[in-house]
Amino acid sequence: MSDNLSDTLKKLKITAVDRTEDSLEGCLDCLLQALAQNNMETSEKIQGSGILQLFASLLIPQSSCTAKVANIIAEVAKNEFMRIPCVDAGLISPLVQLLNSKDQEVLLQTGRALGNICYDSHEGRSAVDQAGGAQIVIDHLRSLCSITDPANEKLLTVFCGMLMNYSNENDSLQAQLINMGVIPTLVKLLGIHCQNAALTEMCLVAFGNLAELESSKEQFASTNIAEELVKLFKKQIEHDKREMIFEVLAPLAENDAIKLQLVEAGLVECLLEIVQQKVDSDKEDDIAELKTASDLMVLLLLGDESMQKLFEGGKGNVFQRVLSWIPSNNHQLQLAGALAIANFARNDGNCIHMVDNGIVEKLMDLLDRHVEDGNVTVQHAALSALRNLAIPVVNKAKMLSAGVTEAVLKFLKSEMPPVQFKLLGTLRMLIDAQAEAAEQLGKNVKLVERLVEWCEAKDHAGVMGESNRLLSALIRHSKSKDVIKTIVQSGGIKHLVTMATSEHVIMQNEALVALALIAALELGTAEKDLESAKLVQILHRLLEDERSAPEIKYNSMVLICALMGSESLHKEVQDLAFLDVVSKLRSHENKSVAQQASLTEQRLTVDS
Repeated sequence: MSDNLSDTLKKLKITAVDRTEDSLEGCLDCLLQALAQNNMETSEKIQGSGILQLFASLLIPQSSCTAKVANIIAEVAKNEFMRIPCVDAGLISPLVQLLNSKDQEVLLQTGRALGNICYDSHEGRSAVDQAGGAQIVIDHLRSLCSITDPANEKLLTVFCGMLMNYSNENDSLQAQLINMGVIPTLVKLLGIHCQNAALTEMCLVAFGNLAELESSKEQFASTNIAEELVKLFKKQIEHDKREMIFEVLAPLAENDAIKLQLVEAGLVECLLEIVQQKVDSDKEDDIAELKTASDLMVLLLLGDESMQKLFEGGKGNVFQRVLSWIPSNNHQLQLAGALAIANFARNDGNCIHMVDNGIVEKLMDLLDRHVEDGNVTVQHAALSALRNLAIPVVNKAKMLSAGVTEAVLKFLKSEMPPVQFKLLGTLRMLIDAQAEAAEQLGKNVKLVERLVEWCEAKDHAGVMGESNRLLSALIRHSKSKDVIKTIVQSGGIKHLVTMATSEHVIMQNEALVALALIAALELGTAEKDLESAKLVQILHRLLEDERSAPEIKYNSMVLICALMGSESLHKEVQDLAFLDVVSKLRSHENKSVAQQASLTEQRLTVDS
């Protein structure tokens, strides 16, 4: 074969110049045969012979050999080492010109050649981009879209594949295709050719690539993609095919408009059916599909409209089915069920309805099953749901009497920051304006000590912030001397003072209000800790700083007045010349700040 091939290449060089079509065709057939037998070796020989440069002159629309030349290029470009040589040989421009041919075979082979040269090749893509190849292919897809004969479907499949290879993992080329309007065309293709497996698959892979791009979502939302994908999904029996559709659905479902379209197209019913079919299976594929289906279900509930549509006033079939996941023995379903409840619990009406209908008990039972060596993601999800349910005022007392605090406190020993974070948030929501519960928790030494420990969790800003906020909330809502004493004994004062310097105004404010209550109710007990935490110096800084919010200035002055009852703190206030700072604030644009400045000035003058 080797000698034969060398002869063919020599002969081809001569005939390519002479342009004798018959002998040229014979040479091309020999090459195609050699490529079919050993593509890599033949490609190396072709490259070594310098014949690639000649191919550029053979790619002419009128010639009967053109399709064969394009076919040879498509074959050699299957090898990675041949793609740049094809570009360097100047083949891209004549190939792109051939895209204007009316001959179906020429179009097919040209599409293959360009697609293979673009595969994973930056140089190939750049050359096709500069030659304007993408737009011509998209125009073809548009004009051939409605023709369903097999030859045309094959051509459409090759063109889709070419665009995919051209733009795969390249954001700017994907954006270019989107601007050229490829999305509506591909959606239309999918609808018309859904019986053709190869073409359908190509469309799905293209959607999967394009859907990752944020700019594609709006275009997708203006098509009937949701309807087409759900229709296609219902027909699929094979796991692999369904997985391909899932890979498109997941990025698309991040868009709220598409979430609603998918719900309206009946995707949820398909997902619930999959869950029902796969729940008891221990096959790897089934477990994976159950996870994908239930995760997608949770994602659909992240949109306000889609969530409300599925809630149906708490009477909806979907809501009821999701509820039944929580007591299941399948961790993935427990997780999805709890996350779904957390998503349904995004407005007061839903929260109140769910608490009145016994959801809290279900979530507490679920948490109970995960106390010892539990599944961290399930713990986190169940606590998220409870935290959201505790937001409406009317739910707090109901949840407290149902024993939610006791259920949540079982996780105090958790070493997992996400669980700690949700546990703290849930307790903070529950005690909001609930004096008795705040007092009960605030006297719980184990809890307070753990909070003080977490206030130092520098690696986990969320846990640190929530611990500080809960410490402050225990004081603010209980207004209890016993709570303050517990917090002082556990070493919590310094953290509340540090919290007053937080970058978040809401946290600064919560700290200052809690410190003012400490000063009013238990100044003697806290005095030393307030001193060593340098509270007075911090208040001086807050009042001096022009960037401090009005409510921070106001509460800082309230706190200064409250500290005057302590001799040592009083002396610190005098030493720092607070009068100068406070008197300036009398002309503050905020009325409350100006009034408080006058009162504080009087207090400082009387006591000096």
